[in-house]
Amino acid sequence: METSTGFWPGMHLALGVWLVIAAHSFQNTRAEISCACCRFPVQLHGGQTRAQSAPTDEVSAIKKIQVEFRELGISRQNAGKDNEQEDAPHLKKGSPGSTAESHRGGKLDLGDGAALPRAKRTIPEFAELRQSGPTGQDDRNSGTSVERGSSLDGLRSSGLSRSEIRKNRDDGRGSKQQDEPKITSSTFALTGDSAHNHAVVYWSGQNSSVILILTKLYDFHVGSVTESTLWRSSDSGSTYEKMNDKIGSKTVLTYLYVCPTNKRKIMVLTDPEFESSVLISSDEGASYQKYRLTFYILSLLFHPTEEDWALAYSHDQKLYSSLDFGRKWQLVHEHVTPTRFYWSVSGLDKESDLVHMEAHMPDGSVQYITCRVQMCTEANRNYPFPGSIDISSLVVQDDYIFIQDLHIVSTDEKQVFAAVQEWNQNDTYNLYLSDTRGIYFTLSMENVKTTKGIGGNQMLDLYEVSGIRGMLIANKRQENQVKTFITYNKGRDWRLLQAPTTDLDGNEIHCIMPFCSLHLQLQTSENPYLSGAISTKNSAPGIILATGNIGAELSYNNVAMYISSDAGNNWRQIFEEEHNVWFLDKGGALVAVKQPSVPTRHLWVSFDEGRQWTQHSFSSVPLFVDGVLVEAAADNQIMTFFGHFSHRSEWQLIKIDYKSIFSKKCTEEDYQTWHLHNQGEPCVMGQKQIYMKRRPGNYCMLGKDYSRILSAESCICRAHDFECDYGYERSGNGNCRPSFWFNPSSTTKSCSMGQNYFNSTGYRKVVLNNCTKGVKEMYTAQKQQCPKKPPKGLLLTTKDGKLAANLGTNVTFLVHLDEGDSIRTNIQLDFGDGIALSYSNLSWAEEGIKHVYKSAGIFCVTALAENSLGYDTTTLYLHVTCPVEHVQLLSPFVVIRNKEVNISAVVLPSHPRTVTYFWWLGNTTEPTVTLDGSISYTFPSEGMYSLTVQVAAANIIFQDSKTIAVREFFKSLLLSFSPNLDEFNPDLSEWRQDLGRIIKKAVLQVAKFPEELLLVAVFPGVPTAAELFLLPHKNQSHDKKRSEEELEHVSNIIVSALNQNLVEFELKPGVRVIVYNTQLTLAPLVDSNPRHRSSAMLMLLSVVFLGLAVFLIYKFKRKIPWISIYAEVNQEKEQEMISSVGQGDNTTKITLNEFSSSKELMEKELDARVKRGVANAHESTREIPNCTSV
Repeated sequence: METSTGFWPGMHLALGVWLVIAAHSFQNTRAEISCACCRFPVQLHGGQTRAQSAPTDEVSAIKKIQVEFRELGISRQNAGKDNEQEDAPHLKKGSPGSTAESHRGGKLDLGDGAALPRAKRTIPEFAELRQSGPTGQDDRNSGTSVERGSSLDGLRSSGLSRSEIRKNRDDGRGSKQQDEPKITSSTFALTGDSAHNHAVVYWSGQNSSVILILTKLYDFHVGSVTESTLWRSSDSGSTYEKMNDKIGSKTVLTYLYVCPTNKRKIMVLTDPEFESSVLISSDEGASYQKYRLTFYILSLLFHPTEEDWALAYSHDQKLYSSLDFGRKWQLVHEHVTPTRFYWSVSGLDKESDLVHMEAHMPDGSVQYITCRVQMCTEANRNYPFPGSIDISSLVVQDDYIFIQDLHIVSTDEKQVFAAVQEWNQNDTYNLYLSDTRGIYFTLSMENVKTTKGIGGNQMLDLYEVSGIRGMLIANKRQENQVKTFITYNKGRDWRLLQAPTTDLDGNEIHCIMPFCSLHLQLQTSENPYLSGAISTKNSAPGIILATGNIGAELSYNNVAMYISSDAGNNWRQIFEEEHNVWFLDKGGALVAVKQPSVPTRHLWVSFDEGRQWTQHSFSSVPLFVDGVLVEAAADNQIMTFFGHFSHRSEWQLIKIDYKSIFSKKCTEEDYQTWHLHNQGEPCVMGQKQIYMKRRPGNYCMLGKDYSRILSAESCICRAHDFECDYGYERSGNGNCRPSFWFNPSSTTKSCSMGQNYFNSTGYRKVVLNNCTKGVKEMYTAQKQQCPKKPPKGLLLTTKDGKLAANLGTNVTFLVHLDEGDSIRTNIQLDFGDGIALSYSNLSWAEEGIKHVYKSAGIFCVTALAENSLGYDTTTLYLHVTCPVEHVQLLSPFVVIRNKEVNISAVVLPSHPRTVTYFWWLGNTTEPTVTLDGSISYTFPSEGMYSLTVQVAAANIIFQDSKTIAVREFFKSLLLSFSPNLDEFNPDLSEWRQDLGRIIKKAVLQVAKFPEELLLVAVFPGVPTAAELFLLPHKNQSHDKKRSEEELEHVSNIIVSALNQNLVEFELKPGVRVIVYNTQLTLAPLVDSNPRHRSSAMLMLLSVVFLGLAVFLIYKFKRKIPWISIYAEVNQEKEQEMISSVGQGDNTTKITLNEFSSSKELMEKELDARVKRGVANAHESTREIPNCTSV
């Protein structure tokens, strides 16, 4: 299979590539080419580039046209290789290669139905072009077709370039012979579509004569397709029929897909700007049925074996599935990473409808998920990999599933090629090769060069030669020079390329290695219908066509085209200029056409591996060739050229039948044998391989029964058949030595006493090498008995890789042991909460050990592995949290300046050691972070300050704020209310704020005092109580005595009014509430309201209890709730509290340990809330605060 693969570092396996290119010869133009049929070249970095071209007189006439080459329906995943049709690139592996350029600046999509080994996605998107194509062209219903036979053109003295003259001069090239056969061609113009700047071409091939072409006008101003035409040919491109009337004349189409397992089934999408629907055909596009869609399809992925199954990725990152070829769709999963979804892997997955995908979780992590497409509910989803993975790291390719951050280059032939960029590399990568399992990698080549593609993407300069197993070509940066190297044993040994001995004119070339050699450009075409800088073919083993130069290093100036007929051992120059060269008749012949920047009427054909070329004319008018379809069907000899006669002409499709250039079908006498070798060494990959190829110069046709390999004989194993094993690297003398980080004496935990294991010799045979005997026994790993070893390398992790868990959920612990006998090693696991488990051997814990924590906190989890020879331990600290439900900030309303005050936050439910507190104090913008629920602070100046605390636990944050007044001194009074107020107390902070404003207004009616200096704080709970604060004016410390007298005078007025029941307010119509002074007087024993007379005695008991509390404070220094803590000077000084009643330094002090904790305060508050619905007799037993606490 001739394919090319590549990677982006963020998107390790590219499944869609879009390039922005410029039409050669025109200034300030650019076009985009995308390929949906090929395995794209290695893509490393995104970027943009602009082609520089010479000025032209026709700039104003240039149309901006997108040319998209797509092999539609090539969505095969893990499919087998097709030996007959292998033109799609893979790992720069033998496909036509350079970027196609439209001379209209246009975009063309081509598809030939070639089989691919993997699924490809077509991503519908357009690159922005600077100008849109002109519109307003007439749409006619028919095209024009011209049939003609064109004879061989002889040499003409005029109009030929120097290279063209050489083609015809050397070795009799191009000499006109009257008996040479002619080729026939026919041209069809898509009349009426000259304004359309985008086309999709599909030719199913495989004995089908149907070609479908979708042309579109993409309006760059509105960003959508505004016109489209669907054409269909049933005679291999001789004539085309316009299908718009059959699908709806006003229907605008955007993309065309063909089922890879049944080419008769076709799916066409409409533009969602007009309608979102899909057109389905089961007869190769002859008729269609329309079905509505509820989403916009960005890309499709067909099942590798089931023709009606497809996955669709929508614009809103949702994945849908259909089991009836698009007629009905069902949602599979949301938040799926683009291009990171795959069908089941044959041979690995039991269910054929299984899908692998990478999805984003609600917590922001990315996980690898598998499920069946029609039953992808949460209960039916599986998570094969424990924990989260890196974004865009899931790759399912062939028999491998990758979830590591590796850039996968190839997975061909039971081995993984991966590229890794080290910290000190910028434009180079190191190439690693794996074992057959894809687990252990060894270094193959350092500093492999990358090349910036036309679209700005970085592509790895690594090419896998088709038809020769184990043969690769790479460009390596070495001492600031880039040189081309070749290997015949999958990267075990590399050497330079021998330059040709003569040039195209026969002049001798003096090039001595290692100072001079041949260097090749290794960029394959991202458009499979232009050959690119290098190309090979499975059906033509040993033939390599490439663009390159001769010298000390790789250069992109003064390049020429070279060919090797013996697998890279010897090279010849064939052209001085770059050409697109394709293989005809399964590689038996070569056809060459000039680069698309130059219009041409001729093609060149060679039957002797490029030694002689004959010229044929395929068009009477020079054509700008945008692409060529070669060997689309197995039983015909037809090429189709796509392009334009001028920048304003319609799309031109030229059908070329080259069957007549063959004189007969090849017989046994027409073949010769060719022995594969490496500079004379006949054993390549452990085999002597003999191939059959057509004798040069024979004009016979190989046909579909052509067999390439004649015989293959195994060789005796020698050193070059073995590479360094995992953990080893090649030293200066060529031997493999252990790397500094590798311990060759280590054995795995599965190695148990009495069993055997294979001890590496430092070497392993190159994958797929077929040598036998010889040194095989010496280099092969030796079977040895498992040694007795103590446990070593014990590792304890959680299954999801996280060190935090929610309370009450299952936590799965994984125990890993690097060394030691797992069968005879005891495992003990202490969960840190008083529970421990013990296992007799590690195998019992392989699936993980589950545990549920019943309390929040930070737990020290310890694992112990022990056997008769020793032990090993490891520790993990696990945070078990539960969401915060409530937080309350506890602080005084008024504090004394320059006196330390204690501020605390109560969190429910309690989170010991798992909560982080963020404090904003003193109007600061930067928070103070603590793990404790309290903090001490000193306010240096008077004023009003805002206090805020945020509590963070288990990804949840709660906040509470309060305002605090700071003064030199103040006066306060405790207030109580008539019992009828409790009946309307909902115990909400908003209600308490409203009640405070009402009380403040009532007090100001009996005493003249500045409103801003009077504060009222209502306490939580019932019975309802409050505290009134009288504040002095700011900065009154110089006249403190006078201010105290003023506050005392106002206080006496208010107390007098309270004693006379003059302070009251109306809570609601008919409900009046009287305010009492709790400190100085007793509340009346008899309420004026008859309903409350029964509560008089209970009110009296409350007041008596209050007096007792005051006595305890001043006599015995005992704390009751609602008293604030004002000072916590330092560790040596006893923590103390300054009462709001006293204002001097000689105020009575109470130690902190005599107070209830903040948790106790919250519990009392919750108890009070519960008691709200109890009878008044119970309400009156509550303690009435007499100080400044909240």
